[in-house]
Amino acid sequence: MRTGTVGLAVAAMVLAAIGGCDDMANQPKRLPYELPADASQPANWPAIPPVGIVARDDKPVPLPPLTLALLQRGRERFDIACAPCHDRAGTGHGMIVERGFPAPPSYHIARLREAPAQHFYDVITNGYGIMFPYADRVKPADRWAITAYIRALQASTAAQLADVPPDQRGAVP
Repeated sequence: MRTGTVGLAVAAMVLAAIGGCDDMANQPKRLPYELPADASQPANWPAIPPVGIVARDDKPVPLPPLTLALLQRGRERFDIACAPCHDRAGTGHGMIVERGFPAPPSYHIARLREAPAQHFYDVITNGYGIMFPYADRVKPADRWAITAYIRALQASTAAQLADVPPDQRGAVP
């Protein structure tokens, strides 16, 4: 008889533990720099990380010089990581969008043409809107290569045949 009482006690503890886990799984999450619910809001809120702060494993990578090799690497990485949503021309009508996902903005709109190069690097790193971060999928040097390629895409829409050297105009379709 005593064994049955111990078994009931163990079963009760297991049920209590399972019930406690459910509460833990459904509790609200706080983001970095977010105030606790009972804290008063300071005057300088929202908290902004201090200038120059870099994630522990992420070393700052300066903007490399623009070269043909950088653009070729940028195109390769863009086609892999960005074109499924943004399409290969950067208009925002990729295959993912054709399957019902929200369309990203075209790189050719005025707001993004005027954006600094750092904006594209930061969006690739941290995400923006419904785009999730690619920091763990695209290396920092490749983020700059993609940024350079996006700038080349933007410049290509305003290009004229006169911009092409005369000896290479025959290769332009």
